[in-house]
Amino acid sequence: MTTDKSFFTKWCQMSLVLRILGGLIIGASLGLLVPQWGWLGVMGIVFVSALKAIAPVLVAVLVAASIAKAGSGLGSRFRVVISRYMLSTFIAAVCAVFGSFMFPVTLQLCDAAEQAAPGTLSDVFSNLLTNMVTNPLMSVSQANYIGILFWSILIGIALKMKASQQTISVIQDISDVITQTVRWVIEFAPFGVMGLVFTSVSEGGMNVFGTYGHLVLLLVGCMLVNTLIFNPLISFLMLRRNPYPLLFTCLKESGLQAFFTRSSAANIPINMNLCKKLGLDEDFYSVSIPLGATINMDGAAVTITVMTLAVAHTMGIEVSFASALFLSVIATLAACGTSGVAGGSLLLVPMACSFFNISNDVAMQAVAIGFIIGVIQDSVETALNSSGDVFFTATAEYYDRMKKGI
Repeated sequence: MTTDKSFFTKWCQMSLVLRILGGLIIGASLGLLVPQWGWLGVMGIVFVSALKAIAPVLVAVLVAASIAKAGSGLGSRFRVVISRYMLSTFIAAVCAVFGSFMFPVTLQLCDAAEQAAPGTLSDVFSNLLTNMVTNPLMSVSQANYIGILFWSILIGIALKMKASQQTISVIQDISDVITQTVRWVIEFAPFGVMGLVFTSVSEGGMNVFGTYGHLVLLLVGCMLVNTLIFNPLISFLMLRRNPYPLLFTCLKESGLQAFFTRSSAANIPINMNLCKKLGLDEDFYSVSIPLGATINMDGAAVTITVMTLAVAHTMGIEVSFASALFLSVIATLAACGTSGVAGGSLLLVPMACSFFNISNDVAMQAVAIGFIIGVIQDSVETALNSSGDVFFTATAEYYDRMKKGI
């Protein structure tokens, strides 16, 4: 028993990033050498499932506990981080418009995919409002983060107003227990990454991306330009200091893992842990991180915009620059309604296509193509979205400290 405990302690003391890179290399190698060992992929499924299972509980408890024990002064930081989330998402959509006009893409539209998707923007808002007031227990069990945030905020405010200090302490203790459980799950991330990479390499390889290489390059290029140029520019204009050390830390410790989990929701516990390592205020980041997983969707805005304009170009539809910029606004609002799961942004492409009178059947063919290239597109999208949550949370807090002279 002592030996097992000592081994686990030593394992946890090793660099998590190095362990994940090791899992990546081993998974890719085994995927090429022994693709028939399908059982290795189970480790990836178990890891992602574990994160997805615990994340809703973590968010619900953390948000309620943080608001209940929070002092004053959080309001200005929330205004800053929310405005930066939205600004970054809009700039990403505009960047995608410019990229699509400079490097237009046409698609091979064939069989339509059978997927459910919102039909109009009003449907998106209707779904958001409906999800917001879903039964709180159902919200947790179904990972409905809009509902979780809504009810947790209300419960947190009620606790702050009515509960005794002893009750708030108990809630905080429960929060600490859930957080520790998540840390244990994250320690096994290298095995999960190994299983995820093994599955991708053994089943798909790289040949599947040859046909749509141009589309992949456009999507990834727009996402990288937004992440490596415009997001740091936003941070620099606020803080007047080099934003890249913080950005690269977020990409390394949050983006790398999100690349493989392909789920902003599943990466929430990892982002929470990174915020703690950065020394941020838990009262703030325990709310801003799950909020970012819901509305900070730069990659989703790029995907919705690029895929919609690609369909329009394929159909020979004349798209004026003004209408494309209007599409940027639509993509920004729609991206905020994107679910934090793999492939969530693709199902909003038909909604955006409807503004150009493109039928749902044709638009769903683009969704099918999106799922084909999703191993790269969705992985990069999730990595940049998730790392951006921490990046802007840290930027907002550093900005607040700068104003207060701390």
